[in-house]
Amino acid sequence: MENIAIQQRLKGLRDLMQHSGIDAYIIPSNDPHISEYPAEHWKCREWISGFSGSAGTVIVTESKAGLWTDSRYFLQAEAQLDGTGIDLYRQGLPGTMDMLTFLLSEVKERGTVGFDGQVYSVSDAEMLGRHLERKQITMKTDRDLVGELWNARPAIPENPVFLLPEEFAGKSVEDKLIAVNNELHRQGADCTILAALDEIAWLFNLRGTDVEYNPVAITYAFVSEEETVLFVNPKKLSEEVVTRLKQEGVLFADYNHVNIYLGKLSSGKRVLVDPKRVNIALFNALPSDVRIVEGVSPIPLMKGVKNETELKGFRNAVVKDGVALVRFLKWLEEEMQAGHAVTEMSASAKLTSLRSEQPLYVMDSFATICGYASHGAIVHYEATPETDAELKPESLLLIDSGAQYFDGTTDITRTIALGTPTEAMMKDYTKVLKGTISLAKCKFPVGTRGSQLDILARKALWDSGLNYLHGTGHGIGHCLNVHEGPQSIRMEENPVALQPGMVISDEPGLYRAGEYGIRIENMILVRSEGCTEFGEFLSFETLTLCPIDTRPIIVPMLSVRERIWLNKYHQEVYEKLSPYLTESEREWLKVKTEEI
Repeated sequence: MENIAIQQRLKGLRDLMQHSGIDAYIIPSNDPHISEYPAEHWKCREWISGFSGSAGTVIVTESKAGLWTDSRYFLQAEAQLDGTGIDLYRQGLPGTMDMLTFLLSEVKERGTVGFDGQVYSVSDAEMLGRHLERKQITMKTDRDLVGELWNARPAIPENPVFLLPEEFAGKSVEDKLIAVNNELHRQGADCTILAALDEIAWLFNLRGTDVEYNPVAITYAFVSEEETVLFVNPKKLSEEVVTRLKQEGVLFADYNHVNIYLGKLSSGKRVLVDPKRVNIALFNALPSDVRIVEGVSPIPLMKGVKNETELKGFRNAVVKDGVALVRFLKWLEEEMQAGHAVTEMSASAKLTSLRSEQPLYVMDSFATICGYASHGAIVHYEATPETDAELKPESLLLIDSGAQYFDGTTDITRTIALGTPTEAMMKDYTKVLKGTISLAKCKFPVGTRGSQLDILARKALWDSGLNYLHGTGHGIGHCLNVHEGPQSIRMEENPVALQPGMVISDEPGLYRAGEYGIRIENMILVRSEGCTEFGEFLSFETLTLCPIDTRPIIVPMLSVRERIWLNKYHQEVYEKLSPYLTESEREWLKVKTEEI
């Protein structure tokens, strides 16, 4: 069925492109802060295409339009793009034309490619420019054409910011600024521009509610030993926030004045620019006589290695989260047994409600993925009133959820057998579980990268010719974004070595389109394991506390060591959660954590 609204938007965009002399226009998912999850004001790609996934880029030419996205969103994008006139390009699959090849094939010699420079990183713009030079194609970066079309566009959020107390943050703003300036000097720079919202939130112990599920505020920052400036809408500031941050040596300027400020930097200033985290419009605002030091922002690694206070908070958070999850799983089981109607959306709402009762709860850390049967095979599925399925005692339920607490952030996935699982389901489930356990119990030398460990989570699947296309592990923020770098565990190479204090997800999965999805995810902490004659070794501590459904397990498929790990894990879950549960909840949990 045709999607007239999207087709009309594309027509309006093409009209603007023609009047502006633009042959192809690129609409990424980013905001000016290169965020994974932008505020509503910057969801231009979603508005122009109707595709609501968190990752994807649209390119529009005079006669064609395409959306490029990854495997997490293939099924969702196919459904949402139906009737729009936008073709789906499945990134990572053999035979799929990449965006650069598409542009070179569709744009004529000496043509023009346009995009909004505020939402395009320096590195992406530079890479694009190098490729377009082959056909002497120019880039036009000063027009937000989608914004010019978008009537009733949501305003930039003006929600008030608040401070994360040092009792939760573990370090003062002043201490963090000293550490950042020391690292700037080590890299040969005097100062740096910060655009990434979670970096700024961490550095200034500042939090907000501008982006759904991410406790960040729309801000920029400039850091140097001479002065540190926070660029923020003054409407967002309370007297307490201003007073406290001024005491830490922070100055304030209006959010919209950042380009003006950068344009006045003195000649010879050595400015560290992280090209992956700064947009090209900010970069172009710098005077021609400053010295650009291209490098990696020091903050992601500082933020990724949690201090002792933050780790204590994580351990507190997983207990609270585990209590809420036990109550939810018990409730779900009883509702199903009683024959009461439960849907994906009502189950998600119940889980959020139970989490919200826990101390220091702020918000969920992402939209709960509650996928029953075939919906579980959609990796980033989100139920809507149109898709909301009733849960029945016939298949598997995949629930991926998490919460933001003042003392930590959680991310957990459990796959639940609502009825008697089939043999195929049990084989798949056990292989995924073997991957989760294999990664969780590994030891590895200092200097190991996540890409070197990724095989541990996949081997049981690969041995049967099975695989999943998403990453195995991502960094997790402390009362911050549930997805954070610089660490990761995935097939793609990432040069960042794993270090003690990093919190990462452990989440292998398997997805059978049209049938079911399976994912078992825990949060794991990198910790020191000691030294041998071969050097220092590291290992993982599993932080998440929640029973893993044992009904779909084919026990003989697990090794002795895997069974020992699972039984020990369930013993820990019971011991740490039972003091906070009622008698009936303890009895339920005792059954769910019995040895296999």
